Amino acid sequence: MSRTDRTDEGHGRLGSVLSGLAVALGCVLFLGGFAWGAVVYQPYTVPTDSMSPTIAGGDRVLAERIDGSEVERGDVVVFKQASWGNLPMVKRVVAVGGDTVACCTDGKLTVNGKKIDEPYLPEGSEAESGSIPSVKVPEGRLFLLGDERSGSLDSTAHLTEAGSGTVPRGSVSARVDAVAWPMNGMLARPTGFEELGGISEPGPLRLVLTAVVAGAVLVLGGAAYGPIAQRAGRRRGRTAAKEQALAG
Repeated sequence: MSRTDRTDEGHGRLGSVLSGLAVALGCVLFLGGFAWGAVVYQPYTVPTDSMSPTIAGGDRVLAERIDGSEVERGDVVVFKQASWGNLPMVKRVVAVGGDTVACCTDGKLTVNGKKIDEPYLPEGSEAESGSIPSVKVPEGRLFLLGDERSGSLDSTAHLTEAGSGTVPRGSVSARVDAVAWPMNGMLARPTGFEELGGISEPGPLRLVLTAVVAGAVLVLGGAAYGPIAQRAGRRRGRTAAKEQALAG
């Protein structure tokens, strides 16, 4: 075997090893990303337009499984409450235990006397003055509204119930991070509540998607690299053979 043949064989063996490693790592990232996402997130189809334009009726969302104690103002949550029909619903948390919520001052929702900037509301909409009387949210409970205020059956529709339309934190099962279909992406952070305290950080969805995409790229790239490296090696071998023949 000539030195050229041994070199080409070495390149081919190295290419096969690198290809196998890339495919193996890609499988780990791809399958691991899917498994991670399945554990952390739950899909949910929103049945109505009560959260429009943030989430339209029929949209498929991804919601991070969380404990109700983690909920902050501005979060869009999935919850079930017996007095609301005991079906999964999606609404926005605008006040938490200890807050006083009312509407409206200069057309804006107020929480603890502060006017809240709500850019997620439908364009041109303005809440009606006096639409929410002053409500003191009991400890351990949440006051929830839809972004489409005029057509949402939310806390304002249950004000006469015990707790003034609020729901227990324990009713919350997940926090919506993104609209998966149509692919509208991550929800905007509700910055209007920052003056009242911390707001939630997005879950690990971006990391999950990065792992899945990187895994797919490595699997496809690794699978393609092996045949390409072998073809390149054969081409180099033919070229070297021709050069030797001409030199002889």
